[in-house]
Amino acid sequence: MTLRPTVLARAAAATLAGLVLATAVPTADAAVTSSGAQGFAVHHELSYPGDANAAWARLVDPARWWSSAHTYSQSAKNLSLAAVPGGCWCETLPGGGFVRHMDVLIAWPARMLRLGGGLGPLQGMGVSGALTFVLRADGDTTRIVVDYVVAGYSPGGFESIAKAVDGVLAEQLATLGKP
Repeated sequence: MTLRPTVLARAAAATLAGLVLATAVPTADAAVTSSGAQGFAVHHELSYPGDANAAWARLVDPARWWSSAHTYSQSAKNLSLAAVPGGCWCETLPGGGFVRHMDVLIAWPARMLRLGGGLGPLQGMGVSGALTFVLRADGDTTRIVVDYVVAGYSPGGFESIAKAVDGVLAEQLATLGKP
């Protein structure tokens, strides 16, 4: 099966629609900390009910916590994350295709994961982004602090897309925080 541009356009449109719909779900721990013509930043914090090693194991297995609705293939089972130098947060597509969602920049087990790239429709905009997860032991739980900073250019600014990205991240992180 060959993916035609119309199939990819539909997948991108579905992803963008999911981003917009996700903004309707309020979250207490999510915040767009800044937004303007050249980019935006979002910040989240969550508690994972386990030690940092267990939180790390869950974090580097996005197929267990990322929503299928926010994938190109419509199946989170196709997601993988190689937490190694030059690693990839990738998704396999039907017919032998793939999506390289983000590159692994830092993988420090049970402490920090930093990924570089643009999620969803941001990838097509050619922006640069850094998605950082910091894990901190907090008694019997692990505090996960998440920051996504995106820079680039969007003629209308990034205000509306920042809110959409924030909503999608909040949805995924709510699932990440469950054992």
